[in-house]
Amino acid sequence: MKLPLDGIKIIDMTGVQAGPACTQLLAWLGAEVLKIERVGEGDITRRQLRDIEDVDALYFTQLNSNKKSLELNPRTPKGKEVLEKLVQEYDMLVENFGPGALDRMGFTWERLQELNPRLIFGSIKGFEENSRYNDLKVYENVAQCAGGSASVTGWWDGPPTVAGAALGDSNTGMHLAIGLIAAVRQRDITGKGQKVAVSMQAANINLNRVKLRDQLRLEKLGKLEEYPQESLGLEFDDAVPRGGNAGGGGQPGWILKCKGWETDPNAYIYFTIQGQNWKRTAEAIGKPEWAEDPEYATAQARLPKVFDIFKYIEDNVLADKTKDEAVDYLRKFDIPCAPVKSMKEIAYDEDLRESGTIVEVDHKARGKYLTVGCPIKFTAFTPEIKESPLLGEHTRETLALLGYSEEEIEEMIAEKVVGETIHLKLESTI
Repeated sequence: MKLPLDGIKIIDMTGVQAGPACTQLLAWLGAEVLKIERVGEGDITRRQLRDIEDVDALYFTQLNSNKKSLELNPRTPKGKEVLEKLVQEYDMLVENFGPGALDRMGFTWERLQELNPRLIFGSIKGFEENSRYNDLKVYENVAQCAGGSASVTGWWDGPPTVAGAALGDSNTGMHLAIGLIAAVRQRDITGKGQKVAVSMQAANINLNRVKLRDQLRLEKLGKLEEYPQESLGLEFDDAVPRGGNAGGGGQPGWILKCKGWETDPNAYIYFTIQGQNWKRTAEAIGKPEWAEDPEYATAQARLPKVFDIFKYIEDNVLADKTKDEAVDYLRKFDIPCAPVKSMKEIAYDEDLRESGTIVEVDHKARGKYLTVGCPIKFTAFTPEIKESPLLGEHTRETLALLGYSEEEIEEMIAEKVVGETIHLKLESTI
């Protein structure tokens, strides 16, 4: 069965996480993705945080499945020629170099258009072109701080805190993937390529739209009733504060202790007091009389007592239940809740493995390894998650398809214009 992006050929000049996450998703959807890597070195994540000596790190394998690898130095005349030929034949070029790096190689957007007017050029930078910060290099936590996430994460009496999820990196890659697919569709209509750019700051801001909502409400009202500060009688500043574990949709919620929390750091559930479900919630927590009691019957009445209510639930409903037992009990009352899942539980969750959200992949060098599968589920096809490429694994194949002879390929390898590290380390890597 043909996949949605079958026939789309992508030059992948990305590294670390934001760009590779984008091109990996496109590869899952059927695109042919050729990863351009530094001769003899490759993507830096091949060597970062290794768990097996001299084998590609999980950091790399989990972000580069279903791709091919070409070792190339485009700063050399012959390397530049190879890249120009690729640009002329491929549909996309995606990069997340530091500001100005591709321009300095001689591959400005204008030059790329000259080589291939149908080329779609995808670019990830830390900040947008008109930003006063556009010369800064940006990594995950920098993006979270610049995009507003850190300022609204954490406790009200503590410092800004970054999230564990890749709100700056992988999130930006997903945004760019959407833009690139849209550009393919527009090229089908107009016949012309275009540049598609996403900044890590902007992608992060997009995930914080409810916090922008709250900023506007705060400026108008002077307070935010669903934030803990209101329940605790604390003063609001002029910017959206950190709210701990409060819910963001106007329904009070909190992370509550369950049986075993003293020794298990994840023995918790998230519990939401849903206004329209208060009668059943009161029944679930053993206080059915609170459904009609004026002291508890409305959201406004409950607001000053919300932390007392949560404490009552911990002590009288959850103390004798594991987090899974608690969820099984509360689901009978349609209470929005979930267990706090550890990464170990995620890794070995049978449901996630059955659905393909967590998958095991065979790798030439490391054997089986666990990785994240495609989070998007389709009725017409299921993306197949394949191994990541070894460094330079497809160098000869790619150059041959571009019309280079064996003699020319050998010459370029000797001059380190291109590389085939996989063959140089054959005995130690396979």
